[in-house]
Amino acid sequence: MKDSPSPPNFRRAPKPAGADPHLSPATIRLNKRMAELGLCSRREADDWIARGWVRVNGAPAVMGQPVAFDARIEVAREAEQQQRQQVTILINKPVGYVSGQAEDGHEPAVVLVQPENRWRECSSRMRWGHEQLRGLAPAGRLDIDSIGLLVLTQDGRVARQLIGEDSDMEKEYLVRVSYGAETVDVQAAFPHEKLALLCHGLSLDGQPLRPAQVSWQNPEQLRFVLKEGKKRQIRRMCEQVGLFVTGLKRVRIGRVNLGHLPIGQWRYLAPHEQF
Repeated sequence: MKDSPSPPNFRRAPKPAGADPHLSPATIRLNKRMAELGLCSRREADDWIARGWVRVNGAPAVMGQPVAFDARIEVAREAEQQQRQQVTILINKPVGYVSGQAEDGHEPAVVLVQPENRWRECSSRMRWGHEQLRGLAPAGRLDIDSIGLLVLTQDGRVARQLIGEDSDMEKEYLVRVSYGAETVDVQAAFPHEKLALLCHGLSLDGQPLRPAQVSWQNPEQLRFVLKEGKKRQIRRMCEQVGLFVTGLKRVRIGRVNLGHLPIGQWRYLAPHEQF
């Protein structure tokens, strides 16, 4: 028996490639299922359901509705149009700004997202508007005393990709260090076995850390590639092996690089870029 055609103003959600319904629970909340399918965030899903923009097996969806793994989920064109208007912004965060909410008198990095701070080499055709600040939130943290790439987004799909429970996104950092009194040619003084510990073997907060890629970028600077982001993780890792971090810069998240974006300036994520 063939599926009935979708209503003209609705698009059917794709099934994930290679998914096995026998490995999934019998039912799952609709908003969680929509997030798993990469359609939107759970919060967006609830909003769309409330607006009547979601149908399950041809019937209007209900808030909190449980659905089967193979349920036919359809989303109205209005939801897609709303989603296309959401922005993702890359900013080169300076020292002294926090990633999220203001704290201890320090301003959040989002205050820098103003037209005068937009990088003049930003290639996006998107025009600035104050509505772009609504719901613009950091997808990950960057310490107040660190600089570099910070992602701010209105798009729940981007946030899930970068900081969701199942995220496996690489993040790359350049870390300037000293070792005891050594501030020049630290590489020569630092024991090789301690470098191996940075790659694998340390724990934080009573939990073993995932393997990392750590190598010397130059005699005073390490390159870290992590797939997790515990609070002040790199600084705390370095402390455990006797290193002191004198400067930390995030230069890449996934396939998106900081590039030549100046400190304190921002640009839009280009349509062709993907994390």
